[in-house]
Amino acid sequence: MDIDIDAWFAVLAAARAHDRPGGPAPERAAEAARLRVPSLHSRAVPVMLPAPDGAPGYAGVALLRLHDTEENAAHAFLDTLTVHPAHRGRGVGRALWDAVRARLAAGGRSSVSTLVERGGAGERFAVGRGAECALPMVEYVQEVTAASDPAVPAPPAGYRFAAWSGVVPDAHAAAHALAHDAMQDAPVGDLDEQHDPWDPERIRAAARVVLDRGGVLLTVAALAADGAVAGYTELVLPTPASVQAVQYDTVVVPAHRGRGLGRAVKLRMLECLRAQWPDVREIMTTVADENAPMRAVNAALGYRAEQALGLYQVRL
Repeated sequence: MDIDIDAWFAVLAAARAHDRPGGPAPERAAEAARLRVPSLHSRAVPVMLPAPDGAPGYAGVALLRLHDTEENAAHAFLDTLTVHPAHRGRGVGRALWDAVRARLAAGGRSSVSTLVERGGAGERFAVGRGAECALPMVEYVQEVTAASDPAVPAPPAGYRFAAWSGVVPDAHAAAHALAHDAMQDAPVGDLDEQHDPWDPERIRAAARVVLDRGGVLLTVAALAADGAVAGYTELVLPTPASVQAVQYDTVVVPAHRGRGLGRAVKLRMLECLRAQWPDVREIMTTVADENAPMRAVNAALGYRAEQALGLYQVRL
């Protein structure tokens, strides 16, 4: 399917400026890469609605991701459904949803989830289509230049740091995969999507998605004496020019919890980010409301709540 990248990006940029003025603007290169390179274990299905009356550009766009693993072959994720502010209130959103739903039905999907701001127009639209909030969460932001801690970032006794950019080194691949599987106890609410097991090849494939999109993936891990990855944190810069980094996972393996590893790896990451990517101004992350330990870690590090979000799900 031919996509006019400039027209697609114009919808997203106009919507962001209208809905969240003053926030970081989307990056064209990052959006183009998301269309070009699908997320891990998924197939991207873009939907575009032309502007009416022969006007140039799109009135609205949607990006659907159909999961392709055995565990989640019945489920999908709606990455975006965005209407240009100039074309709102004219049924564009409903038309996009109808097209998305037709593709879900054709693919035999029984549910689709999406990330929505709670209390806003997006929530009203989603609820009107039968969606329910499966996992309440909040977006938090940390100002990199303002964040500080009096202690020199150091691992707790008995641990050491390892840090890398891009694909995990072979020496840590198996241990890193085991630590990823500790995410099985992360809050998932009422989502139908199932846990996909991690192995070294999946770890490498996930990193290659970030790199193939032109992004930067940074990892800091806390290693136990036997070389096991006891905890880690990951940051992604959508492009090398990004001023906002996106927090991916921060995980502490159950056997190593209660020793300050989550705070330690995040502080070490902050130090690495300041040294290697000094133009990054802030870190954005989302945390489930029920994930009290991570919320406490982030609060201690100076993260501020930006907006209430929710993973909403429609069962078809």
